[in-house]
Amino acid sequence: MKHLNIFIIVMMLSTYIGITVAEEGGSGHYLPGSMASFMDGVSPEPAFIARINAINYDGKVGSNIRIPIAGFNAIDVEAKSKALALTLFWAPEWGAGEKWSYAMSTTIPWMSLEVRGDVDFNGIDHSVKDKVTGLGDIILMPIMFNYHHSSDLNTNYRIAVYAPTGNYQVGRLANTGKNYWTIEPTIGINYFGQKNGREASIFIGADFNSENEDTNYKTGVQAHIDATFAQHLPLWGGIAGIGATGFIYRQVTGDSGGGATFGDFKGKANGFGPIISWATKSGDVDIISEFKWLHEFDNKNRFEGDTLYLKVMAKF
Repeated sequence: MKHLNIFIIVMMLSTYIGITVAEEGGSGHYLPGSMASFMDGVSPEPAFIARINAINYDGKVGSNIRIPIAGFNAIDVEAKSKALALTLFWAPEWGAGEKWSYAMSTTIPWMSLEVRGDVDFNGIDHSVKDKVTGLGDIILMPIMFNYHHSSDLNTNYRIAVYAPTGNYQVGRLANTGKNYWTIEPTIGINYFGQKNGREASIFIGADFNSENEDTNYKTGVQAHIDATFAQHLPLWGGIAGIGATGFIYRQVTGDSGGGATFGDFKGKANGFGPIISWATKSGDVDIISEFKWLHEFDNKNRFEGDTLYLKVMAKF
């Protein structure tokens, strides 16, 4: 589809990627694998996009591994979460140039989270289970740029800010917010062949976190690489895609602060799985959907499990 102009990235650069690792709570703000395909690119042309993101995660921290969570030391922690998020994206007319274009976006998540674990109270482990539903941490992307190399190739740059808008309580295992800020610069390269239908997308980013003032815990810097390789073909009046997607996530600096009592507590994560997409038009509106499953493996000091993603967007 000629107007599938929301592509990005291909090309790989390093061997860092993963899923939230060794951070406080066994996960960080960035959900590995969430930004990995042409759907996550920056439009090279003026556009308004509304997108619904549905996410289901089920995972646990490896047996006999303690993690810092909500002010506690916990072991054998299991988590189940469901999230529904609305992303609003705007590439204004005045931000469009011959090669460069500017855009901005925000993502507002609503989450349901259930966490169970054995918590250390004065040297004795007690089983604790918490469940909470509410607003998560809002993601702001006030700076997004795209460089349009050709009809097939785009490079984009962005800075995301995760704001601590979700609910957080010390002593509660399940929290919809992290209680700290994160700044995340990302570069993406997207190849989407208009004639051969091949996609190669790659996103490379890093997360820099502020301190959780309620626990005096500062999560170290995390680096992540997400990629998708797919083949897109005409089908039923639209474009269908099928391929593979994955990520590598590494915590590259240790945690710090008065509450970081685990020493050089770093983590890592890896994920891989299938991805399918469908793009069509309804009048002048592009309708694009994507579904993927990511299975995590060889994780360390963080949750390991399975994530299901469904994204549906309308581009006006």
